[in-house]
Amino acid sequence: MVKETGFYDTLGVKPNATPDELKRAYRKLALKYHPDKNPTEGEKFKQISQAYEVLSDANKREVYDRGGEKAIKEGGTGGGGGGGGGGFASPMDIFDLFFGGGSRMHRERKGKNIVHQISVTLEDLHNGATRKLNLQKNTICERCEGRGSRKGAAQMCMTCHGTGMQVRMHQLIPGMVQQVSTVCHSCQGQGQRISHKDRCKTCAGRKIMRQKKILELHIDKGMRDGQKIVFHGEGDQEPGLEPGDIVIVLDQREHPRFTRKGEDLTMSMELQLVEALCGFQTPVQTLDNRTLLITSHPGELIKPGDTKCVPNEGMPTYRRPFEKGRLIIHFSVVFPKANFLPENKLKELEGYLPEKVDAEQLDRMDDDLYIYADLEDCDLENRKRQHHQYYYTDEDEYTNTNSDLLSGVSKF
Repeated sequence: MVKETGFYDTLGVKPNATPDELKRAYRKLALKYHPDKNPTEGEKFKQISQAYEVLSDANKREVYDRGGEKAIKEGGTGGGGGGGGGGFASPMDIFDLFFGGGSRMHRERKGKNIVHQISVTLEDLHNGATRKLNLQKNTICERCEGRGSRKGAAQMCMTCHGTGMQVRMHQLIPGMVQQVSTVCHSCQGQGQRISHKDRCKTCAGRKIMRQKKILELHIDKGMRDGQKIVFHGEGDQEPGLEPGDIVIVLDQREHPRFTRKGEDLTMSMELQLVEALCGFQTPVQTLDNRTLLITSHPGELIKPGDTKCVPNEGMPTYRRPFEKGRLIIHFSVVFPKANFLPENKLKELEGYLPEKVDAEQLDRMDDDLYIYADLEDCDLENRKRQHHQYYYTDEDEYTNTNSDLLSGVSKF
């Protein structure tokens, strides 16, 4: 029967916890509350380290179970001194012994992030969606806890002396050598050797296992193309490393009708001339399967190139889905074909339209004061190509680059 359970409670284990359970509890809490990750949790990290220091040592644990924390501080473990926690080691030293590196090294001993790109529609970003991702990842073998063998069976590789690397000297020329580092062939870079009979039967000594993982991806309303969704600590596991993250990058597919600009949606709408002049009603299907009846009342003229908007029918704002942008519509007007009405009907139509500009002035002019100029279709691209055949010389003379024409051009 233990006198007090404070250290056990700090680690979140029962008083009869096994050494392996203590290790797992400390690993989880130390990574969570390490000052590099949570600068404001220094006191919590210290308590976790002190609790593990005592409970992981069989002698100290026995003293604690009999007399509690007071017995530890009074030196019942032979650990240096009176009150004030003199019997405890530095929390960072305990962390270093457990993980094999200091706080700076710990930052470097995090696994790589895994980045996936997922294709989404504009409807997904507007309405929100949930996707399930089937992934395969490396996980630490639970049976051997990442040792690859039964406890204490692994031995240091004498070929590389536990470094996992071999350094060889390669002579380039007499008097010049090159130092080459290669992965140790004896231990395959592991730094330790495990006999075949001692290997873990579950992972075959590999320390890790390949497992399927299903992640549920929530796409919130208003998310954007290229936005990242991070699953912290869900990357590949490896002994001695903090797992990396899985990063999902949203890749929006092009939409046939709408284009997104911030919180606004833009679209193009083509009108016939009669609709632009006399009003129209056109249904537009929204991204959430509603139907907007875009309406222009008679007398509201829509000119070619006009832009109109419908408030609150754009994209929802990220994390504020009830706030929406605008639906912006760019109009173009299709004019009827030539000679769509006989001449007498055109005269009738003319009576309903505004008067021609300066029509009275033309009526007062004599026929011999102006020259009729009829309009013709013109090919601007062809005209541009012909124009580029000429350039100005330093003497401001036209010179033709066409060799056939040069012979016919004389300078003045």
